[in-house]
Amino acid sequence: MVLKAQVERLGETKWWEYLVRFIFGGLVTVVAGAIAKEFGAVVGGLFLAFPGIFPASVTLVERHEKEKKQRHGFSGVRRGRMLSAVIALGAALGSIGLLAFSGLAAWLLPHSGAWQALGAATLGWLALSVLAWMLRRHLRDRAPASVR
Repeated sequence: MVLKAQVERLGETKWWEYLVRFIFGGLVTVVAGAIAKEFGAVVGGLFLAFPGIFPASVTLVERHEKEKKQRHGFSGVRRGRMLSAVIALGAALGSIGLLAFSGLAAWLLPHSGAWQALGAATLGWLALSVLAWMLRRHLRDRAPASVR
């Protein structure tokens, strides 16, 4: 499956879908704040790392793909699930990069300026995320056709 940005598809998203994403993300932030107040900032920060918009977004993407295929006479269930799975994989690989970001930031912040540490941590996140994606593609290409 090839992914590409299609700016024109932004208009396909209904206003209430943006509202669902906004409310879900806000609720996750409120819950993380309540947990931080009760159990401390370290524990609350772990919950704040939960992707507040991801669950709502991936279900909406799946629904859009199904609707698009159904307009052409197909069920669209398989395509919607495949696209959702690719998006979920991308989020998981980005989370691996987030580990690099947090580790580098924690290590560099006490020893350098904030902008330098955050810049280096951002580059670490980007590098590890891209490396993880490339490794995934390499492993996929080497897998037997029955597994792909």
